[in-house]
Amino acid sequence: MKPPDPSLLSLNTATVKARWNLAQAIEGCARHGIRGIAPWRDKLAELGLKKAVSLIRSHDLSVTGLCRGGFFTAKDWLDDNRRAIEEAHALEADCLVLVVGGLPEGSKDLIKARERIKESISMILPEARAAGVPLAIEPLHPMQAADRACINTLEQALDVCDALGEGVGVAVDVYHVWWDPKLEEQIRRAGRKRILGYHICDWLVPTRDLAFDRGMMGDGVIELKKVRSWIEAAGYPGFHEVEIFSERDWWQRDPDEVMRTMKERHLSAS
Repeated sequence: MKPPDPSLLSLNTATVKARWNLAQAIEGCARHGIRGIAPWRDKLAELGLKKAVSLIRSHDLSVTGLCRGGFFTAKDWLDDNRRAIEEAHALEADCLVLVVGGLPEGSKDLIKARERIKESISMILPEARAAGVPLAIEPLHPMQAADRACINTLEQALDVCDALGEGVGVAVDVYHVWWDPKLEEQIRRAGRKRILGYHICDWLVPTRDLAFDRGMMGDGVIELKKVRSWIEAAGYPGFHEVEIFSERDWWQRDPDEVMRTMKERHLSAS
């Protein structure tokens, strides 16, 4: 299988969050010839939306996604998601990534929580459509079903997309879905129109922390090239966004080293 197009590499700023603020990440992408960036909203707030838009445009970067909206079981979810849509619109982001939220406080009803999430997305969808902001549901690994996201498979996310129609798609994060026996089938089902983001890293063995010990591509057990072949066969033409949460390793390193390694592993291991 031929290597991926290096111009499709994107930095999710979580990968360098411990050492770089958003301005440094933007400048780092430009310095390393990385064309895409996906900011997190806490870093965006620190820099300021207007300044971020100016810097991103002056460095000719594409915003491959804004992280994140969602958490629809939180009390203040509606206002926060409206702000997120406004920010994504200003950044001209390819999508607003939705981490949908887990069980409401005191609840054990997973089915009801998923229904609530679908209803909540339907409430913000008209505003997102009007702003030209596609909403990307990101299924999270089942280990996070209770607290962060009770949509845990691509199939579940696509069922919501089917119910809600235009303006809703999925973000395929290999860390969360690589284990799914239906993954190839559901990527094919999603197709070009509904795959709005593709996030890459690796699953380490052993994993020392299930949330904050992701691996660099090639250091773990995910068949990244095979998954990319499915993504490409489905017609997805977009960026490959590196998103690595790594308290004990990559967050401790010089971010310029991280960026160089990302570029190398994108070509050799993904």
